[in-house]
Amino acid sequence: MPTEVQEETLTLEELLTSLKEMRRLILWNDDINSFDHVIFCMMKYLDYSEVQAEKIAWKVHNEGKCAVLEGSFTEMEIYRKILQQEGLTVTVE
Repeated sequence: MPTEVQEETLTLEELLTSLKEMRRLILWNDDINSFDHVIFCMMKYLDYSEVQAEKIAWKVHNEGKCAVLEGSFTEMEIYRKILQQEGLTVTVE
C-alpha cells in the first residue's frame, strides 16, 4: 500500500511571520567545557557581566540547560554558530 506524503506549504507572509517570531538560544550542559570557558563566551559574545555569566554557568550545570538569549530566528542562528565554533552545545528553540 503506498504511503501518502503530505507536504506543508507556507505562503511568503507565513514564512516571514515565522522568521520574525521570538526564538530562544539554549545553552546545554556538557562534560567538555569548563565553567571558565562558558563564562568567557557569555561575556565575550553575549555581553553578560561576569556575575551574570557565572549564574548562567551554574544554572546550566544544575538544570542541564539555560536560555541565554532571545530574538529573531536569524539572530539566534548567528549566535548559535558563533558559540558552537567555541565548542559550546547550543540550540535554537
